[in-house]
Amino acid sequence: MRVIRAFALALLYFLALLGLVWAAAALWIDGPWPHWVAGLLAVGTLLTGLIVLLAVRPARRGIAGMVVLIAGVALWWSHIRASNDRDWQPDVARLPSATIAGDRITIHNLRNFDYRSETDFTEHWETRSYDLSTLRGGDMFFCFWGPTMIAHTIASWDFGDGQHLAISIETRKERGESYSALLGFFRQYELYYVVADERDVIGVRTNHRGERVYLYHVRLPPERSRALLLDYLKEVNQLTEEPRWYNALTHNCTTTIREHAARVGPVQPWSWQILANGYLDQLWYERGVLDNSLPFEQLKARSDITERAKAADSDPAFATRIRAGLPGLDQ
Repeated sequence: MRVIRAFALALLYFLALLGLVWAAAALWIDGPWPHWVAGLLAVGTLLTGLIVLLAVRPARRGIAGMVVLIAGVALWWSHIRASNDRDWQPDVARLPSATIAGDRITIHNLRNFDYRSETDFTEHWETRSYDLSTLRGGDMFFCFWGPTMIAHTIASWDFGDGQHLAISIETRKERGESYSALLGFFRQYELYYVVADERDVIGVRTNHRGERVYLYHVRLPPERSRALLLDYLKEVNQLTEEPRWYNALTHNCTTTIREHAARVGPVQPWSWQILANGYLDQLWYERGVLDNSLPFEQLKARSDITERAKAADSDPAFATRIRAGLPGLDQ
């Protein structure tokens, strides 16, 4: 019994210290300006928490004091509001929106840039309409820029006749700002839905960022694909009025897709591969979400569309060319 109590106490101490580190980091990263004020608050919180934890006895009171301190920081942190009014980078400067009338959806501020490099491009913000009655299903892109444990996922809907609507859930960065995996866990980036032509959102990754991209057809009936797209577009419209924060753990490109899927039908059981989403394609293969007529390694090799995307480049038939011969597609 003593061993169990000692283990439980050690675990509580560890969790309290973990929470304290988070609280100090939140104050340092998201705290008030000038930055030295945030630094003082972070150091003060860290020292206060350590003193309470080590000096207050019995131990459970010290831990309780730590919980109160962390909860206070969490309450402040939860009230930091996202904004749509910042000096945004040009590629995320405009918010997309959608109008829906029966089966007709019209996308405003759809991105279809012409890229000469990742940062040198000609802007094209377009208005496009799609007929939901022609929706055939959906696909998913997995984009790798380095470590294969983590991927960026992009959903795309197929309306036939070469029409595909891609939506990428990303960070909305300000001018001069770059993405940091650490900062992504705090309130530094607003959530942004890139609603785009595949030639834009995929082509910039394969042709100018040096990413490797895989494309899989997702086994979803048209009615479920329709519901999923409409739920996406509901969120797209809500973000024009109520901006949200991106979070690398809870509101990222994959966990947010899961949120949408859960709202339109039964969702599959949780798996660690949802967080380490570079392995999500294998999980979906095992669960029958992807075509399984081939062994997984063969499916993945044939789903690598990187070179095809580079060759297609600015071709208006980009979406058709990258899909030629892919398993699970009847094109």
